[in-house]
Amino acid sequence: MHKAHDFINTIENKTRRQDASTLLPLMQEWSAYQAYLAGSMIGFGEYHYKYDSGREGDFFVTGFSPRKQNMAIYIMPGFSHYTELLASLGKHKLGKSCLYINKLADIDLAVLEKLVKASVVEMQRKYVCIDRGAM
Repeated sequence: MHKAHDFINTIENKTRRQDASTLLPLMQEWSAYQAYLAGSMIGFGEYHYKYDSGREGDFFVTGFSPRKQNMAIYIMPGFSHYTELLASLGKHKLGKSCLYINKLADIDLAVLEKLVKASVVEMQRKYVCIDRGAM
């Protein structure tokens, strides 16, 4: 079985587990990348970054993490270009590249789809992005 599915099945909170099960195929469809497990995060796509400081590495193009407190959805370009979408998303909080929601029922999934798709396009403009496949 897929490692991301195995991980989701270990989530104790029933709502969080159901939301993660719902989000997995949606994020895969919206990003056009296969899901893979990255620690306690589920990633889609991968890009290589290099900072001016010389630090570099690889990270996913988009992803999510079903945390105990909330669901974190990673919008890697940040949110400065998405204020209109965020205004109609529903109940959420923001970090630098993290969108925090309590449950999928609190947000408009059609708006989340637009947000994820736009962020993936933006990442593909800035970086060479690859599909890591279902690892």
